[in-house]
Amino acid sequence: MSRVAVVGAAGMLGSDLLAALAAPGSRSEPGSLSEAQPSRRGESKGFTRADFDVSDVDAAREALAGFDVIVNCTAWNRVDDAETMEAEAFAVNADGPASLAAAAAATGARLIHVSTDYVFDGTATSPIAEDAPRHPVSAYGRSKAAGEERAIAGNPGATAIVRTAWLYGEHGPSFPRTMLRLAAERETVSVVTDQIGQPTWTGDLAEQLVRLIEAGVPAGIYHGTNSGAVSWHGFARETFRLAGLDPERVLPTDSGAFVRPAPRPAYSVLGHDAWVRIGLAPMRPWQEALAAAFEAGALPR
Repeated sequence: MSRVAVVGAAGMLGSDLLAALAAPGSRSEPGSLSEAQPSRRGESKGFTRADFDVSDVDAAREALAGFDVIVNCTAWNRVDDAETMEAEAFAVNADGPASLAAAAAATGARLIHVSTDYVFDGTATSPIAEDAPRHPVSAYGRSKAAGEERAIAGNPGATAIVRTAWLYGEHGPSFPRTMLRLAAERETVSVVTDQIGQPTWTGDLAEQLVRLIEAGVPAGIYHGTNSGAVSWHGFARETFRLAGLDPERVLPTDSGAFVRPAPRPAYSVLGHDAWVRIGLAPMRPWQEALAAAFEAGALPR
């Protein structure tokens, strides 16, 4: 039986992962993050930034001693701010994984590090393979790419990188929630059609991470996104439809209407072959996941 540490447990993904790991019935009553909770494979415990600084190697080693699996869900994800605060982004997104990898290596633990599609430049035209070269074009992307490299180097042969994208869930701000808020404030919303990706429910990603843990965390790079592809515009329309709103209220536009400090990948569709190689099914289509998130109450109607 494994002892699983979830770092970044107060975030959108970390919260869902703790719930997925815990015993049946605990999704609505997960208990204290600081207390070990019974799980499918032993015990799970959540850690937040109040417990230790992920960039502090000694603090990480002390806090995470005795765990068999460490899952890093923490991140500096203020993409635009990172353009002028790159050192701060690197402290969490690069130094943090290095510290956690050192903590894992010290006790022989497996490490799962959650990364992002921003490690690529977004110029692909077909699903991006797990072994495609990293080529980040933003400060945030550079920090996350460095985090992947340091996690693997610091705990060689025992680290799994799980890249995800377009996350939404119950426990934090997200694109669907923004769309539903705007729908209550105005008659129409304009959303870009020229950025393509894979909306991913944190509930589904959490379950996939549990499957990876149950499989023994085979080392490698995996793409943890719901299947399929859609533009932000299409994602917004489906969100409206499932919420009982008229999708025609979502108007098309392009990225030129929303100039931001950090460049956004135009194409963030990730391939899922690595799951098949270890005997696990890729995550279900994004449409099914979005409908399930509404049904589960993770998104408001």
